[in-house]
Amino acid sequence: MTESISESISESLAAGAQRAKLSPAMAAVAERLLVDVAGLCVAARKADYVQAALAAWEADGRCTAIGHARTLDAAGAAFVNGTAAHGEDFDDTFEGGPVHSGAVIVPAVLAVAEREKISGSDAARSIAIGVEVMCRASLVAPKLIHKAGFHPTAVLGAMGAAAAVSTLLGLSKGEFVNALGIAGSMASGIIEYLAEGAWTKRLHPGWAAQSGIRAADLAHAGFVGPRTVFEGEHGLFHGFARTTDGQWDKLLDGFGSRWVTSTIAFKLYPCGTMTHPYIDCARRLSKKIAVENIEEIVCEAAEGTLHRLWEPLAAKQRPPNAYAGKFSTPYCIASGFVLGNAGLDAFTEERVRDPRLVALAGKVRYEIDPDNPYPNEYTGHVRVKMKNGSVLEERQPHLRGGAHEPLSRADVEDKFRHNCAYGGWSKQQADQFLAWAKGAFDARAIDLAGFRR
Repeated sequence: MTESISESISESLAAGAQRAKLSPAMAAVAERLLVDVAGLCVAARKADYVQAALAAWEADGRCTAIGHARTLDAAGAAFVNGTAAHGEDFDDTFEGGPVHSGAVIVPAVLAVAEREKISGSDAARSIAIGVEVMCRASLVAPKLIHKAGFHPTAVLGAMGAAAAVSTLLGLSKGEFVNALGIAGSMASGIIEYLAEGAWTKRLHPGWAAQSGIRAADLAHAGFVGPRTVFEGEHGLFHGFARTTDGQWDKLLDGFGSRWVTSTIAFKLYPCGTMTHPYIDCARRLSKKIAVENIEEIVCEAAEGTLHRLWEPLAAKQRPPNAYAGKFSTPYCIASGFVLGNAGLDAFTEERVRDPRLVALAGKVRYEIDPDNPYPNEYTGHVRVKMKNGSVLEERQPHLRGGAHEPLSRADVEDKFRHNCAYGGWSKQQADQFLAWAKGAFDARAIDLAGFRR
């Protein structure tokens, strides 16, 4: 019998990767993900969609939803934290995927580690492995999951979370394979939220996180899943990418010894990742020109981003609500010009109806760049034609915060502090969490009880 993809991953972990010491680079990634995700949970804790997620979860327990007094079962804590962490689209991204792994894997691992009183070092290793599975899987069939109408973070997140929690619980090789097999039937997430700015994208990481927990718990209890869940004739990639002919070496080669996620990107703006280089271009140009003198803005764009961030153009030029604005390149560019930034305050219901932003977004259009390197690189280009006929242009060759221009630990902590202030935490509360985070992965057990307010 040919070894399956799941079995190959399980073998790699059994051969030493599961208990091996993390590389310094991956240990740093795990720590930054912990800080970034926690800050995002605080930033969104009072938001209507987080309150709805919390109210709708039935089961109480002993696990922490960061920033909330109510404690939940592990699945519930992972769901609420994952939804909050992704809700403002300010969480990390993996260049080449793209997927948002931190908002899935960190909540899943924290919840089960708190439930089972598991050590910080095991939690860090499990985060690294879950992120690696999820991000590597995103390279197997680039762009095809999105093209088929699904959200890669939601679909592949269930698999990464199952791998992370299976590692955390010390499942056997067979149980690990079963957990992945079970998670394949829990994976889900369509991208119809794009039509009207609905909230469903926000819950995708939380749902994937709790799915991974349930899959691992079922496998641990003896439930059997298909071992060919990834590559099978009716497997995950057939269902969500419409292919079984993937680049499986991207998932398997060097797994556990060569970490492809050591350069994971941390976001500087709370909106669609591929809009960021365009915002940078707009901000630079805004210092050189008067916005009221702009006649037209034309941008080169990657074809693979059009259906999410550019089309239908008329709707993107006038997003119906604040959340839809996060996935409108014209609106994000207008924010860069008019506001000089695109922070959390750029994506409110009041802002999205600002006549200055609406007018300028209506002047933005695109041209397809057939040589654009997406998804390997996220680039930006803004060409402005002024009313006097002059033309100014800016290009951004890469995503700031990613592999080419990474954020430092201090940068991530600064972002954390701003998010905590936005969500109503005091400086003392933010300092308390940062002090805890510095030693969390050396602790005997993960305990988030101090952060339930």
